Amino acid sequence: MMDWTDRLCRYFMRLLTPGALLYTEMVTAAAIVHGNADRFLRFNAAEHPVALQLGGSDPDWMARATAMASPYGYDELNINVGCPSDRVQSGQFGACLMASPDLVAGCFTAMQRETDVPVTIKSRIGIDEHDSEEFLRAFVEPLAEAGCRKFIVHARIAILEGLSPKENRTVPPLNYERVYRLKEAFPELEIVINGGLTTLADVDAVLEHVDGAMIGRQAYHQPYFLAELQQHQDPDWQAPARAEVLERMLPYIDSEVAAGVPLNSITRHMLGLFAGQPGARAWRRYISEHAHREGAGSEVLVNALNAMPVAA
Repeated sequence: MMDWTDRLCRYFMRLLTPGALLYTEMVTAAAIVHGNADRFLRFNAAEHPVALQLGGSDPDWMARATAMASPYGYDELNINVGCPSDRVQSGQFGACLMASPDLVAGCFTAMQRETDVPVTIKSRIGIDEHDSEEFLRAFVEPLAEAGCRKFIVHARIAILEGLSPKENRTVPPLNYERVYRLKEAFPELEIVINGGLTTLADVDAVLEHVDGAMIGRQAYHQPYFLAELQQHQDPDWQAPARAEVLERMLPYIDSEVAAGVPLNSITRHMLGLFAGQPGARAWRRYISEHAHREGAGSEVLVNALNAMPVAA
């Protein structure tokens, strides 16, 4: 998710789930090729498995970005064809590219030549007036023919004219059935569903029809859901207590702050750790009031935990 799942966020989330594939925020190929590539590409080895999500529509630039990313050791590269942001559309990538499947296939082919790890696609089920099973299949087919074997599908259309990115996450209705039928039409492909999954029961239900589930905002706003889901899927694994997750995070925070990372760049991802628990508001309030201060370090989180009426 853009501006959300940076490397600081992913390290924290990995403490909550050892098995989930984590995705970077979308990075444009141009930013990697012409900018500070290391800023966008570096990550901690503890984050594995992790996928790099790229945005772009120029096959040459996408290939160059892939080649530059290869030494970093990502486990998957993903082309974002699902983001409805207006700043994405102006750059001719994101969801608007669903109207150009052959161009996306060209990007896929150029990228796959530059890497040995899988290149995958993330899309919507349609865009604007193109709201049909036929449109979705016509998008997937040339990519499957080009060799793509994994598609992550947000089960809403993107309305590119008239809705904001925020509205596009909630206003278009979910249509899981269309994604299920896509899997039936392409049984050889790995189909992962995304959108509106907020409970363990939701995940169980979709996994009866498709190969995987992607959790987005639920995992960010209530990160402990990842631990609950991991334990639900793997009963032999014991989820750590929230306070234990915090304790494991402290050495990383100390290291990053010592390297010049502002504390609130890390803690903004941790505000939801105690969501739904007694004292969650006190936790959020203490961090919000103290993490931005000069010289703030990991002691802010320890004090925030102690400020909770009931430490979870």
